[in-house]
Amino acid sequence: MTDGIVAERLVVSGRVQGVWYRAWTVENATGLGLRGWVRNRRDGTVEALLIGSRTAVDRMAERCRRGPPKAEVKAVGRTPAHDDGSQGFEQRPTAA
Repeated sequence: MTDGIVAERLVVSGRVQGVWYRAWTVENATGLGLRGWVRNRRDGTVEALLIGSRTAVDRMAERCRRGPPKAEVKAVGRTPAHDDGSQGFEQRPTAA
């Protein structure tokens, strides 16, 4: 069975803003070969689009449950998403 390309949207809640979460996500996602993006949301959560192999997406989602050292992650919501054609992995501006 092949490990096809999937896309998932993650919404991470807890103390995840102002603790280097986005930069940490870019570093980790890039290291796993993922494409997509990460951004803060005005409600205090962090949102990410992960695009890559099922294995890499699952690994990144598990890493997001811990986050960087100063983060206090309470929950990580995962929902299927569409590949938006992102090239590489980047930080994006804050969204609604």
